[in-house]
Amino acid sequence: MLWRLTLIDSATHSIDLQYYVWFGDTLGRLMMDRVIKSADRGVKVRILFDDLNTMLHDMTHVEMRDELLARIDRHPNIQIRVFNPWDDRSLFGRGVGMASDFKRLNRRMHNKQMVVDNRVAIIGGRNLGDEYFGLNPEFNFHDLDVLGVGPVARQASQVFDRYWNSDWVRAIPRLAPGADIPPESELSTASIGTVTANPSLMSINAGRSDWTAEIEGLPGMLAAGRSEVHTDSPVRDAGTSNHMPNAIHHLMHSAKSELLITNAYIIPDASFMADLRQLAGRGVKVRILTNSLASHDVPAVNSHFEQWREPILETGAELYELRPDAAIRGELADIAPLRAEFVGLHTKAMVIDRRRAFVGSMNLDPRSQILNSEMGVLIDSPLLAEKLAERMLRDMAGDNSWQVIRADDGTLRWRSSAGELTSQPARSLSQRMQNVLFKAFPVDLY
Repeated sequence: MLWRLTLIDSATHSIDLQYYVWFGDTLGRLMMDRVIKSADRGVKVRILFDDLNTMLHDMTHVEMRDELLARIDRHPNIQIRVFNPWDDRSLFGRGVGMASDFKRLNRRMHNKQMVVDNRVAIIGGRNLGDEYFGLNPEFNFHDLDVLGVGPVARQASQVFDRYWNSDWVRAIPRLAPGADIPPESELSTASIGTVTANPSLMSINAGRSDWTAEIEGLPGMLAAGRSEVHTDSPVRDAGTSNHMPNAIHHLMHSAKSELLITNAYIIPDASFMADLRQLAGRGVKVRILTNSLASHDVPAVNSHFEQWREPILETGAELYELRPDAAIRGELADIAPLRAEFVGLHTKAMVIDRRRAFVGSMNLDPRSQILNSEMGVLIDSPLLAEKLAERMLRDMAGDNSWQVIRADDGTLRWRSSAGELTSQPARSLSQRMQNVLFKAFPVDLY
């Protein structure tokens, strides 16, 4: 969060933001306030997000509604566009649209990136909302982004332009004559004081605007390396297919001795399982961390994942599942004094042979592989890869995760520093019931 604010407040020419969703909660309002202030200074701002959830009725906990976005879009230095827009933006019209044009509307832009002055980029898994930045009292995510300076920013900027100029993108609709105009306080002036008064934001001094020390110290934090930004095409028709699945496939196959995978939502396919067997055949050690049912925010994914636990173990790969009470939550998920009810995993990352690292938006499930557009960055940097590998292994340790193992009697067990469980852990009976219920729904819905 602080690095995003640093870059926005320090921008001199341009800010490009591309996100799946931008919630209208504490974090979303804080970010929008700072973006508007940068635009007031003359910085050119382009905002592009997916149009699945842009129409909302309040700013307290959900995405920003059309009227507010249209008002922000009237700023001379801000442009807002949406990917795969609704033809009829009313609540009824959206329902009709999903029923009559499901194939098109099921294609969503899942990319997440921010590029400032074409010089610095942040790429990764986070959307803009409280649970991605330690501010949600119900649950917060353990997530991952990478900040890059130099060529990686220009590569990311090219991705942004490719989407921005796509036929799948439209400007946010203008305010209709006589439409309700959100009061000025909803933008940035009066109400932002209540946002910055949030105890967690106060504890990290998020309201400050002088980032001199952070910028001066940044070079010493960076690891040198070469980057390749990968993305799917925004266009989706009979002649195109997603690029990212093949990129991930080739990345996995390139491992010579070790492959570490952390991915929040895994529903394997035959290709993924074949990759694991091929790696095992070459002696590559594979370790995978994903959500447990207990740490899941989407139990439906676990419904379709659980049948793959045994086949994954049969390939020789090690499998770990995040604990909802993971010891890392205070450091990586919650911002004190807030302590959420549980921590979930949202990271999408790989480390190959402690030399190359991949960080992006792509889950290892059918929706990400077939339906959504995704992006990520492959970084050839032994120093960065080693640091990320150490953190991934820490996340797999018993204080943070269960290791799924096969007992002598052939049953699965979940082993951690707290002991061993004979059935998959869950937070509640309701969650177990949902896990059963969602098995009846098609796997590609999730």
